[in-house]
Amino acid sequence: MEVTDIGNKEEGKIWYRKPTPGKSVLVTVVRTAQQAKTVRFLHVAFDTTGDSFLAGDHHGNIYVFDISRNRFRLVQKTGQACTSLAFSLRRTTEFLVALADYTIKCFDKDTKQLVSWMRGHEGAVSSISVHSSGRYAITTSSDTAQLWDLDTFQRKRKLNIRQSVGIQRVFFLPLSNTILSCFSDDSIFAWESDTLFCKYQLPVPDCGPRIFYKAFAVTRDGKSLAAGGRSNLLHLWCLDTKQLLRVIQMPTQVRTVRQLEFLPDSFDGGASQTLGVLSQDGVMRFINIHTCKLLFHVGSHDESITTVAVSPNGRHIVAIMDNGSVNIYSIQSLTQELNKPPPCQVAVVSGGEADQDFSNLKVKVRSEAVQRPTRSSGRRTQVKTLRPPAGSTAEDKENELPAGLNKKRLVALLKAFGEYPAKYRMFVWRSLLCLPENHAAYSSLTDKGLHSAFLTLHEKYPIKSHKLLRGLQRVLSALAHWAAIFGEVEYLPLVAFPFVKLFQNNPMLCFEVVATVIVNWCQHWFEYFPNPPLNILNMAENVLAHHDKELLQHLVDCGVTSQLFVWPLLETLFSEVLTRDEWLKLFDNIFSNHPSFLLMACVAYIICCREPLLLCSQKQDFEYFFHHRNNLDVGAMIKEAYRLMSSTPADIHPRAMLSDFTPLTKGQYPVFNHYPEFIVEYQSKEREKIQLQEMEYLRERQEVSAMHADFLRRQAEEEAFYAQQELLQKAEEQRRNILSQEEEKLTQQRAKLAAMKRELKVKELQLLDTTRRRFLKHQQDLRASQIQRLDQEISRKMNLYDQETAAAVQDLEVRQMEMEVQRKQLEQRLLKEQERAGREDEEQVERRTTQAEREGESYTELLRNAEEDVQSLEESLEGASQLGLESDWREVRERLQQADSEQDRTREGLTETDTVRDVAGRKWDEVMTLRALLQDHHQPWPSAFTDGERQARIRSPCLSRDPLHRHGAITPVRTNSFTTARPAGSQVVCLNSSSPSESTSTNFSLDRGRAQLDSSERELLKEIRELRQKLAARAKEGSSASSQSVHTLSSISQ
Repeated sequence: MEVTDIGNKEEGKIWYRKPTPGKSVLVTVVRTAQQAKTVRFLHVAFDTTGDSFLAGDHHGNIYVFDISRNRFRLVQKTGQACTSLAFSLRRTTEFLVALADYTIKCFDKDTKQLVSWMRGHEGAVSSISVHSSGRYAITTSSDTAQLWDLDTFQRKRKLNIRQSVGIQRVFFLPLSNTILSCFSDDSIFAWESDTLFCKYQLPVPDCGPRIFYKAFAVTRDGKSLAAGGRSNLLHLWCLDTKQLLRVIQMPTQVRTVRQLEFLPDSFDGGASQTLGVLSQDGVMRFINIHTCKLLFHVGSHDESITTVAVSPNGRHIVAIMDNGSVNIYSIQSLTQELNKPPPCQVAVVSGGEADQDFSNLKVKVRSEAVQRPTRSSGRRTQVKTLRPPAGSTAEDKENELPAGLNKKRLVALLKAFGEYPAKYRMFVWRSLLCLPENHAAYSSLTDKGLHSAFLTLHEKYPIKSHKLLRGLQRVLSALAHWAAIFGEVEYLPLVAFPFVKLFQNNPMLCFEVVATVIVNWCQHWFEYFPNPPLNILNMAENVLAHHDKELLQHLVDCGVTSQLFVWPLLETLFSEVLTRDEWLKLFDNIFSNHPSFLLMACVAYIICCREPLLLCSQKQDFEYFFHHRNNLDVGAMIKEAYRLMSSTPADIHPRAMLSDFTPLTKGQYPVFNHYPEFIVEYQSKEREKIQLQEMEYLRERQEVSAMHADFLRRQAEEEAFYAQQELLQKAEEQRRNILSQEEEKLTQQRAKLAAMKRELKVKELQLLDTTRRRFLKHQQDLRASQIQRLDQEISRKMNLYDQETAAAVQDLEVRQMEMEVQRKQLEQRLLKEQERAGREDEEQVERRTTQAEREGESYTELLRNAEEDVQSLEESLEGASQLGLESDWREVRERLQQADSEQDRTREGLTETDTVRDVAGRKWDEVMTLRALLQDHHQPWPSAFTDGERQARIRSPCLSRDPLHRHGAITPVRTNSFTTARPAGSQVVCLNSSSPSESTSTNFSLDRGRAQLDSSERELLKEIRELRQKLAARAKEGSSASSQSVHTLSSISQ
């Protein structure tokens, strides 16, 4: 078998030599860290292909082992131990890890990245079940189960239960959407995974002992369920019919089922027939569930298995061993013996020699017995029992042991080798002591908790290992609850400690071993309680007196009694004077012989140590001798014990006083009352009283200590207060002294400061006076220079003003001459335009007059024609009335309307002619008025204007370089707005000038005549429109009057 140590490697080969065909164990994988410490693997899980699996150790490292490629790789370091693994997700590179902090993490094995982190459990996750599709997963802890969606990593559902009912396991059935939930009361429910609807419940078996389901396995087709627990019975259920098919009884070596796994087969269609059963002894046995035959097994007592994973393709089994290593098994190699054809049977007829050797040929046949259970509720359950090979013969029934062993042969083997094989020692002891393994009775004892007598055991026996201390407390408490005396026996921890150390992984076996030793090898020990068993000590002293009187006499002479040289050996069961191996060798012989062999062993130990004991004379030397290890040959001591057993006379032999070996009863432990009950009760009461007094004392002591602490605290606070007050007083005095000194210094400084202030004030006043004088002088100089500058500026401006006045007068004269020329040109142009306009107006008046006369004539003609038309109309009306033609009447109405419209147009024309005449007359009057005004402007300026007024006129805004175009718009002047000039000398009227006040001067322009004509023309046109409207209204009235007259004529004619 090849062993591969992966150490701290992150990748490498699983094996370096190709496994030899036929070997069941392909390779053993171990991991050693620093200082050659082994790192234990905790869990394994296969992927869907079955070619690779995950393995997690208790340091939090997750490895992937690829068996087909012979490679391993470190894929994650979580930093904490994992409690479960799952590697069959839909995304084949991802896997789930349940950690010790109650969380579930999803990692990618290729990228080594964290995919998701799921929280929600309040306890350690014990299992992870993945749906066949790989999309959903169920995580189970002791208090709840949760359904997760692996696409979104969100929790879909949560199963909450009462605290009294714990969850054993919740998992998916293969190839279906059914969820099975198994609880601690052996109830099994099936749920629909989509709706969580309860489909069915498997009936709890009414007959037979309760199994306490712990392990479950389902076939690949999801039709069969195997369940096991704290029993050697297995229940096989048919999930289609919801019935219990059979009850399989495993061999007696199997007391508790830890794990169940079906071996898949490529040709069974998913209905697996081989079931692997991992029991408490670390051996996994594979059986056929139909024939109930034991096919093969893996593991042993020395190499026990803790957990197993089977590949889905049925090729490999991966087991985590008790030492933390990982074994990879080949299923083909394990089953090749089963697949071989049966050997041919040949009968040979031989002679006498063959007949002599025929008796030595032994053929072991595996017998199968079928037990029929009692009928219950109308259904039958088939029970099949797996039994190991039967014994050889029926002789020596008293030597037959429960496990199929023979005590006589075991004793012969023990005498031959001196001890039992260490590999099978515990098994042999359990068989020799006939342990009943009463799980229920032991549970009832442990449920009572720790006994009050052993709560402070660690104070008297300081054991370094906490696990060993808890185991010792548990066993001693169970013994005290079983019999009250064991809570009072002071040396009971010395008796039980070596067995607790041996059976620390199985406390129930430890309790039963100790109980068996007390019942058989400690007979009559408690009759003189609380004193040592004087009767037993006298037996040993009598045997010693018979075989070695000299040694006994020496002990008596030294004042040493049997309580000093026998009782220390008995109360510790030789654990103080022998090593572990020597002690185990001795108890192999003690358990294989009569209970009196223990006393003979004590006497043998004393006799074998005869020489050193004869040299001792002090009592302290004897005490030290019997409480410490000595140089002794255990083999010789055991031989001496056997010699004493055979050579001691019957009258002093302890066998006469001690009864034979009696095992513990099954179901319930026997009642133990071989002790003075009143003394025990008295001592228990006294102990309780003492405990109460101790509690009261402790309470009072605690109160006193609290009061003392309070007193010390208050005293310290008071001392601190007074010390603080003294310090404060000293500080206050110092502060006052400092303040007085500072005040004196401050007064001196204030006097100095006042003197300095006075000096500074005087200097400041002097400086201010000097500054004021300097400033006044500076102001005077500035004002003098400013006055001088102003005089110069005035003289300069006067000169400049005179120059500008002279230039302006010259310029004014030039402009006056230009204006005269321009005025004359404008007058000539205006006269020409007025003449032309007068001529045009006269011509237009004549045209309008002629036209008006013509229109008048036409109007008179129209009136005459209208009268004729009226007459003809009347005639036509009369004719129409005679003829009664309505259509002619319409034509007559139209003609009348045309006549009315013509009359209106004629009237409007006359009106316009009159209006034109009026306008022409008004325009002619305006022209004449303008001519008179121009003649007035030809007069020169009066001589009354002085030079100052001329200069003012020159500076006025009317004397611009462009007098005719100063304003962008010409102000229209009406004919009635011209007024006479003011008195001479008041104001000069400028052409096209705008004076500041219109009330005192008249604005005049040469272009205002035309504007005034335009405005008057507009007013005339408005008046003409009004006249036209009036004429039209009058014409409408006339037409209406004529139409009424016509209507009256027509009515008269009718």
